[in-house]
Amino acid sequence: MGAPEVSAHAGGMRGATRASTGGVDVEPVLEGSATLPPARVYDEQFVPALFRPWGPLLADSAGVSVGAHVLDVACGTGALTCQLPERVGEQGRVVGLDASAEMLAVARTKPERVEWVEGRAEALPFSDASFDAVVSQFGLMFFDDRARALAEMKRVLRPPGRLAVAVWDHVEHAPGYAILARLLDELFGATVGDAFRAPFVLGDAQKLLASCAEAGIRDASVEVHPGTVRFTSLDAMLRTERACVWTLGGLLDDTQFARLLSRARPALSAFVASDGSIEFACPALLLTAARDTARRERAG
Repeated sequence: MGAPEVSAHAGGMRGATRASTGGVDVEPVLEGSATLPPARVYDEQFVPALFRPWGPLLADSAGVSVGAHVLDVACGTGALTCQLPERVGEQGRVVGLDASAEMLAVARTKPERVEWVEGRAEALPFSDASFDAVVSQFGLMFFDDRARALAEMKRVLRPPGRLAVAVWDHVEHAPGYAILARLLDELFGATVGDAFRAPFVLGDAQKLLASCAEAGIRDASVEVHPGTVRFTSLDAMLRTERACVWTLGGLLDDTQFARLLSRARPALSAFVASDGSIEFACPALLLTAARDTARRERAG
């Protein structure tokens, strides 16, 4: 699931593009996870399991091409950002912005040609019309002011630039996570269950379109795109979620986590394959808009 910006991620038509992942073996990484830096939990576990496969879809939807100047807002450790330099080539420019110095510290260890900038989505430190494309994946739901952040993304686009923003669909459309959320409610109360649901709070196209309207973006469209999450084991998935400080991190002690494991194994057994891996659908909503249309509407 997405991490908030401080960490980092209308009834639309069902899209045909599917994001899928290979298995992620996180067990060795999670040994001693109580002291593992949150940015590493994100980069070494959630990025390959959930986030990286969405990069091509967002890049295509934003029209990223050779020579383009592209901004990735709430870039985290660079799951999407690091896929962009190859698309824009030597004449292009890729900038990754995040509010977390810890996330950017991990991002800067990567070899890709990217400018890493610390800053907030609600106050982008760039001039008007600076970029040909703006992308953001799985961060919008965590922004303090979503409409302001969208308005800022529109501001830094130059016509006819495109905006592409991905958020998770409603948790009930990710069946494994939906079962886990209800199990957390039952075992530990709504506070813990709702903390786990935080990445899914924008899983409603009407909410996204309302934020766009407030931001002055009235030509936006929202589509649902199917995706898949896959871990090498149920235990690996649950240990990863427990290590995520933006959802369950610090909420469950060892005894509580043992209870969760015991109940989750039978509850999620339908999603476990013969090799022990766990896989289930985890779709996303993709918001897109063009800068030129938004400008005409504002002028009118």
